[in-house]
Amino acid sequence: MSGAVNVETVSSDYRIKSVLGRLEMIIDNENTRIGADPEFDLKVSNAHKSRCLYELTMLIRDTDPREMSSRYIDQLHGLKGKLAVNAQRVEAHLEAVRAVADILKSAVQEADADGTYSQEQFRYSEI
Repeated sequence: MSGAVNVETVSSDYRIKSVLGRLEMIIDNENTRIGADPEFDLKVSNAHKSRCLYELTMLIRDTDPREMSSRYIDQLHGLKGKLAVNAQRVEAHLEAVRAVADILKSAVQEADADGTYSQEQFRYSEI
């Protein structure tokens, strides 16, 4: 019976390492391409990250946390650092998107305020 447990443990270890490796690749790719590659699709990348995190959650839920941390500590520490960089880059990207949206909003408002009356202005002048 212990042989079956060993095979199961080895299989689980391999799957966890595999998912951690894929997650690391996705984050490395995102960190490299975000803000630098206009063709980069952040939505698709986030879907891939979410899938990996879901898989990891399913694999780890039955694993003793003490065993998990000792087996994957180096990989998890590296991933934690990459996630910190990723969070900064995603936030910077979102701030840039907000800034562009504000510029476009201001441009539309200025174009609408070209000296003609808007419907709201016309409505209030009738009162």
